[in-house]
Amino acid sequence: MADFGGGDLDAFRAEARNWIEANFPPALKGKANPMMREERSTPSADQETWRKAMGEKGWGVPTWPAAYGGGGLSSAQGRVIQQELGRAGAYNPIGGMGVMMFGPTLLEYGTEEQKQEHIPPIVRGDLQWCQGFSEPGAGSDLASLQCKAEDKGDHYLVNGQKIWTSGAQYADWCFCLVRTDTSKKHEGISFVLFTMDQPGVEVRPIPLIAGNSPFCETFLPDAKALKKDLVGPLNGGWTIAKRLLQHERSGLSGAGGGGYGGAKPLPKLAKDYVGVDEAGKLADSDLRTRIIMNEIDGRAFQQTAVRAMMEAKGNSGPSAATSIMKNAGTRWMQDKAELTLEIMGHQGLGWEGADFAPEELTAVRSWLGGKATTIYGGSQEVQNNIISKRILGLPDLTQHS
Repeated sequence: MADFGGGDLDAFRAEARNWIEANFPPALKGKANPMMREERSTPSADQETWRKAMGEKGWGVPTWPAAYGGGGLSSAQGRVIQQELGRAGAYNPIGGMGVMMFGPTLLEYGTEEQKQEHIPPIVRGDLQWCQGFSEPGAGSDLASLQCKAEDKGDHYLVNGQKIWTSGAQYADWCFCLVRTDTSKKHEGISFVLFTMDQPGVEVRPIPLIAGNSPFCETFLPDAKALKKDLVGPLNGGWTIAKRLLQHERSGLSGAGGGGYGGAKPLPKLAKDYVGVDEAGKLADSDLRTRIIMNEIDGRAFQQTAVRAMMEAKGNSGPSAATSIMKNAGTRWMQDKAELTLEIMGHQGLGWEGADFAPEELTAVRSWLGGKATTIYGGSQEVQNNIISKRILGLPDLTQHS
């Protein structure tokens, strides 16, 4: 590929458009990204073809270093790819926690050997990762975790339990926080990696109100994490975890481009369900106003999110501002889900049956599942505390009580 170096974006746009047209299977046009589904199914031949094409090109993670299979492109070129995918009705098939959280963190903190081993499979979409952070007694106060790793020479023996492990039943690897020093709190935590298909890992999906099981309980009776899979220094995992959580919050806000792939825009949905007046406008003027306000909020958020993501590409990485984006983005998407059901009326209240279209049933489950977005990845209240202390510089009231 030619080296555009951030110069002639028009030429790069033409190349990107031609490549997408040549490689994106037409049968997938306008279809939802299967990576966004909480329940997984066997990918179709077209889905696999598209994943392999994007993985080999490195454009699933366009700004990641080419040395590890990434696109090696500039931020501006990365935006062009995103725009051209949208123009073609295509989705990015390379995603998951490896892309959203672990990969960017490993690029910053991993050894060269770790990057060479783990980044290329993430770039190609060959392997899936899950996150072993929260525990039954360590949620908002994550640093109180008790899952313990004992030094056994060439490996660590991990014993404990993790909770809310998203996608653990589908994952190949886990990045996990473990306690390696019981005499200290934050300074006694390490960041390790281990495979999920070993005898020392037991996964139990947790059924949720939306009817699916995206989260799991993960039991670790004598799981093994090799010494080479310790990321960063021993007892230095808390620093790495904080950076990873910033990447996570950026992705959960919707800044990662996930959103509601395949769903109709609210104005089109409203015209289909509510109808228009003689002037071609939505018949319900109050609903029209609220849809416009949600569209404005969404556009403003998305533009701000793109700017924040581009700023995070610098050496400083993501900042505490990701807490603002996480709160704003999840609230906007929850409001959008509420409006979707209101627009559908009684057709937006179905759970199953032939009387409801697939997109109507999906809307109900998305609305219910979306209630969790202001809780996981750091609750709304936790983010407000981070914003007040780290951005606004307000005092910690607990120190004065």
